[in-house]
Amino acid sequence: MTSDRYEHGAKVLDSLDGAARQRITDSLGDVSPALADQVVSWAFGEMYDRPALPPRDRQLVILGILTSLGGCEPQLGMHLRIALNVGLTPAEITEALLQAAVYCGMPRSLVATSVARQVFAERGLLPVSP
Repeated sequence: MTSDRYEHGAKVLDSLDGAARQRITDSLGDVSPALADQVVSWAFGEMYDRPALPPRDRQLVILGILTSLGGCEPQLGMHLRIALNVGLTPAEITEALLQAAVYCGMPRSLVATSVARQVFAERGLLPVSP
């Protein structure tokens, strides 16, 4: 059963960002391969793949949560890449991060926007046009 769950999660994650699964494995494989398995199996195979929210909307929710939590910059970077992959524009992402400043504070919004800038730069998407 676990291998079926993992395979499903791997398929979902690979469709969102072909490099993300390897980054997860690389970052956790030598310390907690079980956690890497759960990220792929549960977070992406079971939770992310639920049908009620399309990936674009789900990413807006995830970006807001990771911004509000703070200290999640690696995960925020991964989800920013996925957000772009599922159709969010840099302008929509920066607007969501600006809105987050109202509810979770300016410092968290600034950090998230800095991570977004790095991801946009990787993809040649700077400057962001409104």
